[in-house]
Amino acid sequence: MSKVKTRKAAAKRMTLTGTGKIKRRRAGLTHLQSKRSSRTQSRNNNGAQNVSKADYKEALGMLPNAK
Repeated sequence: MSKVKTRKAAAKRMTLTGTGKIKRRRAGLTHLQSKRSSRTQSRNNNGAQNVSKADYKEALGMLPNAK
């Protein structure tokens, strides 16, 4: 029987939390921030979010060894 392999691209972008949720980073927060207000920047400073319920099962399938 073959091994269950982790999708490495997904493993670099997502992590499994202690409560079983999958944490990911929001897109569009790495550059071109100077045109945004400081209030928007501080609100978006922490780009961490949880994977939505609709995508959770698919994301967990990409990270089979993260359980």
